Amino acid sequence: MSYTFSSRRPARHNINRNYRSSSGGRGSRKQYINPSRFIQAATLSTNATYEPVHSFADFDINPIIKKNVQAMGINVPTPIQDETIPHGLAGKDVVGIANTGTGKTIAFAIPLLNKLMQNGNNRALIMAPTRELAQQIEAECRTIAKGSGLHGAILIGGSPMGPQLGDLRAKPQIVIGTPGRIKDHLERGSLTLSEFNVVVLDEVDRMLDMGFIHDIKIILGNLAPQRQSFFFSATIDANVRTLMMSFVNDPVTVSVKTGETSDNVDQNIVAFSSTNDKIDKLHDLLATDGIKALIFDETQRSVERLHRELVSRGFKAEAIHGGKTQGHRQRALSRFKASEVQFLVATDVAARGIDVVDITHVINYSTPQSYEDYVHRIGRAGRAGRKGYALTFVEK
Repeated sequence: MSYTFSSRRPARHNINRNYRSSSGGRGSRKQYINPSRFIQAATLSTNATYEPVHSFADFDINPIIKKNVQAMGINVPTPIQDETIPHGLAGKDVVGIANTGTGKTIAFAIPLLNKLMQNGNNRALIMAPTRELAQQIEAECRTIAKGSGLHGAILIGGSPMGPQLGDLRAKPQIVIGTPGRIKDHLERGSLTLSEFNVVVLDEVDRMLDMGFIHDIKIILGNLAPQRQSFFFSATIDANVRTLMMSFVNDPVTVSVKTGETSDNVDQNIVAFSSTNDKIDKLHDLLATDGIKALIFDETQRSVERLHRELVSRGFKAEAIHGGKTQGHRQRALSRFKASEVQFLVATDVAARGIDVVDITHVINYSTPQSYEDYVHRIGRAGRAGRKGYALTFVEK
């Protein structure tokens, strides 16, 4: 029996309680960002291509994993994978510092899944800040472990408790979810973590930024004291470092972070003088051939309004935000990934964790709440060595 997760229809909840505001921000005043910070030429590296020390064939891993990775068309590990996987297979704790889009999921999934296949008593927990990222991790783990017989559960908000309770009663070897929903199950007594001896925290800085610190500490306190830990974050500030030091034991640090923003993203502004001028300039931009864009707006209402306007102008577009049902968000993202639509309009919250490798443009139709949010937004473009573009609309 292959590795499976529940794929039942999610409940029609409108608001994910894990998020602090419907706009996708933190509920605080928007930070002023000098427009000059939105302008930076891409600096595609002219250095020699990264030469990995290993190939996936070199790793001492279960043949099922090797076969599935090969079927994925992946032969050469990225830097974070090349450095993390050997330490993970050796049972070491790993702290990974890397930009978004560097292949972190495979870096922790291979040693984690290999460990579960070696011993049926091992249990693993993976935490991510958003539903979308949790689902992407689940999909990648399912692909890598296809045919292994492993079973798992995915615990995210916006989905009904009933099917999740059923999955947990089956004693899954791997649980993936968001901190809020995992804590819900702990409090209900439907999830016991005392036997979970492998744990992953992904995008730790984003989880803390979204207010999950209390939930994370409670969850970590319920895990097996002797465990292997993977800790991934794009930034290491004082809060992240404090959590990290209480979480890992004699870790190996792997850093492949290349800079404050993606070097592959060409950044510029679009100056506009009025509301009509703004939408017309967006229209002209989207009418250019070959664009596949993630477009950010500030609130659920503004996202809906912009989406309707784009569709009325003949553009193939979808919209996602915290007020959409989980099913709608999944369908919209799937259509965008499959290029059935070229444009996805989103709030910051809904877009966290989106990993679509062929996004050419990130368009900030509204300026972000903070520069950190800007960095996270534009990291959606310029993936897998491609050149991307980030355009921020600024009123004259």
